Amino acid sequence: MNNPFRSSKQPLKPLDAKESAPKSAFTARPFLPIPNRPVKMPKNFKVSGALSTLFMLLAAAAAGFGGGWLGARNHGYDSVSTQTRQQIISNESQLVNSIAKNVGTSVVSVNVSSQTTSQDFFGFSQPQSEEAAGTGIILTKSGLIITNRHVVPAGTTSVSVTLSDGTELDKVSVVGRTADSDPLDIAFLQIKDFKGKTVTPANLGDSSKVQVGDKVVAIGNALGQFQNTVTSGIISGFGRSVQAGDQGSSFGSSSTETLQNLFQTDAAINPGNSGGPLVNVNNEVIGINVAIADAQNIGFSIPINDVKGLIATVEKDGKVERPYLGVRYVLLTDDYAYMYNLDVKRGAYIAPGANGESSIIPGSPAEKAGLKEKDIITAVDGTKIDESNSLLSILGRHNVGDKVSLTVHRDDKDIKIDVTLEAAPGN
Repeated sequence: MNNPFRSSKQPLKPLDAKESAPKSAFTARPFLPIPNRPVKMPKNFKVSGALSTLFMLLAAAAAGFGGGWLGARNHGYDSVSTQTRQQIISNESQLVNSIAKNVGTSVVSVNVSSQTTSQDFFGFSQPQSEEAAGTGIILTKSGLIITNRHVVPAGTTSVSVTLSDGTELDKVSVVGRTADSDPLDIAFLQIKDFKGKTVTPANLGDSSKVQVGDKVVAIGNALGQFQNTVTSGIISGFGRSVQAGDQGSSFGSSSTETLQNLFQTDAAINPGNSGGPLVNVNNEVIGINVAIADAQNIGFSIPINDVKGLIATVEKDGKVERPYLGVRYVLLTDDYAYMYNLDVKRGAYIAPGANGESSIIPGSPAEKAGLKEKDIITAVDGTKIDESNSLLSILGRHNVGDKVSLTVHRDDKDIKIDVTLEAAPGN
């Protein structure tokens, strides 16, 4: 069975970036052991034979007592340390167990069938049926589900979902999906027949509060056959951009897509986990798992704040319509600002395109508003762009037709540019 899961390639290099050495970091000095030195007595100090013997006996007794005391003390510390470690492990296990129980009921396995064409030995087109699997998150009691676009791509003929209790619901429709060129890899499903079952919506958290090192749990249909697999880890980074492609030839596709502003996690994510939740310790979904790297312990998730506006639109209007600006950008960090030799260290940098490709999409709201390559968008309606608030997530809180005011750094000056957001092409 082929799983429509994106296995990411190497993280995108900023467009036209020149290879340069990273900033040097402070290095702690190595610990230098103190050399053994003889103890020097004061001058003219003499010890008699009897006093010398007494002194030696007292020193031996003190050493024996001290050694025993230190040994007992260290044994006590070892015992306490072992108990503490066991308690930490026990508490962590209980935490993961609780998350799995509380959130697992809101996770479904997504089973997909499609009709594709392939060429035989003589070059004739032949119809071919394919099956694949992914994961979804229940959003509402009415059966609205969010998953990844590549889980239910164009060409999908039928979709069914399997609830956490093993019940399969085979009447499921695709509400819509973002365009293939959209960096937000999202699709929505709707359960049509519950077969008497009641579903439990997931609780959505605030991904802007996520910090590196936060404990997280990933839940999903691992490898398309191990339903509601639970893995744990931490947030390893955020604001990541990757170039992702299909693993295998599912649906006759070998397309790639550019994904932006992703969480990086070391929680194990496998093919089939696509569309599943990344959950914090408060049982809240803070990300949607979307890709894995070609290295171990590196997975990527879409921050939930980036799709909250889209979720609200689908719940209200029943269709996927996403506002977009129409720029390709790099979310600035200290490292990227150093790489591009920029004075501004936070914002959305519209880096010059590679191979002559423009970073301003022709006909887009950005082009109509006069945005240019090398502009740095630092704020939207006064909300500053940084690691916790990307351009993508801030725009995702608006609706199609909204007018927003961009603060743009251009030619060492800050200017204001008003833009009217339009629906992303293909929605």
